[in-house]
Amino acid sequence: MKVLVVNAGSSSIKYQVFDMTNENVLAKGLVDRVGIPGTTLEHKPAGKDEVVIKRDLPDHTAGMKLVLEVLTNEEYGVIKSMDEIGAVGHRVVHGGENFAESVVIDDHVKKVIKDCFDIAPLHNPPNLMGIEACQALMPNVPHVAVFDTAFHQTMDPANFLYALPYEVYEKYHVRRYGFHGTSHYYVSHRAAEMLGKPYEECKIVTLHLGNGASMAAIKNGRVVDTSMGFTPLEGLVMGTRSGDIDPAIVFFLMEKLGMNTQEANNYFNKKCGMLGLSGVSNDLRDILEAAKSGNERAKIALEVYYNRVKGYIGNYIAKLNGCDCLVFTAGVGENGYDVRENICKDLDYLGIKIDPEKNKVRGKEVDVAAEDSKVRIFVIPTNEELVIARDTYRLAQGK
Repeated sequence: MKVLVVNAGSSSIKYQVFDMTNENVLAKGLVDRVGIPGTTLEHKPAGKDEVVIKRDLPDHTAGMKLVLEVLTNEEYGVIKSMDEIGAVGHRVVHGGENFAESVVIDDHVKKVIKDCFDIAPLHNPPNLMGIEACQALMPNVPHVAVFDTAFHQTMDPANFLYALPYEVYEKYHVRRYGFHGTSHYYVSHRAAEMLGKPYEECKIVTLHLGNGASMAAIKNGRVVDTSMGFTPLEGLVMGTRSGDIDPAIVFFLMEKLGMNTQEANNYFNKKCGMLGLSGVSNDLRDILEAAKSGNERAKIALEVYYNRVKGYIGNYIAKLNGCDCLVFTAGVGENGYDVRENICKDLDYLGIKIDPEKNKVRGKEVDVAAEDSKVRIFVIPTNEELVIARDTYRLAQGK
């Protein structure tokens, strides 16, 4: 079976086609600026040259039509007709408390996705647009929703509840949900394989470090805690997100800067984090270069970043009562060996010792722990699309 994986954003559509007989990627691509003048499609078929098509597209349905045209094109397509696509997997950011695993999409599932618009306003609406566009064009194949939040639904109330009046949770479902679930799922399972232990017997701390960043503590196959919360704003210092702050700061700055709620939400999501601290960039590579050149704000920003991650490592090892391995993944985690080294520095009391020479790798699956480290330190490139494809394939077969 061939599976199409779709990740629809507000003005973009990412896609991959998998041949599930061997899990090979036949093609991947991106439609950018959907509904905005200057739309482009970048299509990368396996073993062939990249194709770039410039064509203004009014909406996601038009975007998906173009994707299907490209996939079946005689010259650079990878399938003869859409009949070869046996199922479509959709990344959906928020499933609330309703879904602890992936599901075949029906009217109820779409209603739940819509009900979560309030708590995921940037992600769930375009996710649903992508689903409905694909269903309109491919009505006779199963469509599967794979939720970012599902993996974290094993958390106990002690870790997902906030210290707010309980009726706020009961009425508005305000709680920690967690995100990047497919990434944490993939790398934690792969880490168990590298440890040579059953997944259900492992204590793992996963670090998904990219422009958005989150961590998870996983014990005996269950998520104990995770750093992102009700929204992806909580937790670690990120590219443009503040992460953990005193909530009173929000009200203080709204008054001082004259912001309404929408402006404040934009401020803490898009103008803070490493961008706000450093004044240089939201990209850690730029900040590292600036710090090496003597930029003091860049140096301070990096120290804040490292300290926040270290704090969560200590928190999670305490909650797990030990740790078999740390797992670094995503853009920064996979490629930033200097970031990994600084995060692991002075954690030897916790049994964490990195080997600086082994650690000098980018984007490779490797154990970078020192020989005498009690905790293994893995670098594992994530593969969220493969998780989506596998779940879609399994559910399409009725398993």
